[in-house]
Amino acid sequence: MPDGAWRYRAAAHPLIEPIRAFNDNYIWLIRSPDGAHAVVVDPGDAGPVIQRLEQQRLSLTAILLTHHHADHVGGVQALRKWGRPTVYGPAGEDIDGIDEALLDGDRIDVAGLPMSLRVIDVPGHTRGHIAYAGDGYGGDARPLLFCGDTLFAAGCGRLFEGTPAQMLGSLDRLAALPPDTLVYCAHEYTLSNLRFAAAADPETPDVAERLAEAQRLREADIETVPSSIDIERRTNPFLRSREASVRRHLPADLVPADTDDPAFFAAVRRWKDNFR
Repeated sequence: MPDGAWRYRAAAHPLIEPIRAFNDNYIWLIRSPDGAHAVVVDPGDAGPVIQRLEQQRLSLTAILLTHHHADHVGGVQALRKWGRPTVYGPAGEDIDGIDEALLDGDRIDVAGLPMSLRVIDVPGHTRGHIAYAGDGYGGDARPLLFCGDTLFAAGCGRLFEGTPAQMLGSLDRLAALPPDTLVYCAHEYTLSNLRFAAAADPETPDVAERLAEAQRLREADIETVPSSIDIERRTNPFLRSREASVRRHLPADLVPADTDDPAFFAAVRRWKDNFR
């Protein structure tokens, strides 16, 4: 099936491609329009990155980091030695090798690319997690989002360091981006996320349809990402935790005593943490 024919997988950007790493990580490679330079996002493993760069004869000019977990930063030192890129990363986390430490609202002109990105603080998964949002790039007008482990296709990251209120606030910020924003998350968790979404939000037809499509994609060994903000708003139970269609399907033992939004979000997150 042509790339643009999937309903719940956005057509890929022509200059952005995944490098698969470990069991389910995606390291995103962004090529320059002239085909000479590249940037990578969250390189947990240097080996497959170097292999791809050498295959395509690309010069590595920059690395974008979203948070400190090893499967996102483990390849940084080897890549610094191999290509001497500029390394961008969160100011609020202790990551060795960062050249430019970034705060919420910072805007960077990415080394080697005609690309400008805005930094968004998105704590929750980790305390200092950031995301990168950009306008259209390389002839494709759709905005871009590199969100690490905060927002996944049909899911969100576990709360390892932050609070439910922080994660809900982070997801609200990302959900407010333009609907056609391409969402580049860092893991292929979509099938398991959608199986949970089908239990949490069974009244929403888009969820069941997206699950069936994701199953076909994975059977064909095709990535389920990029997604889009519009797709996530319609099918992601963590962006829909305020919806009655999600709240009324919470297991009885998880229904919170408090009725505020963070309490319901926390209940949905706990449900997913133990969902089989």
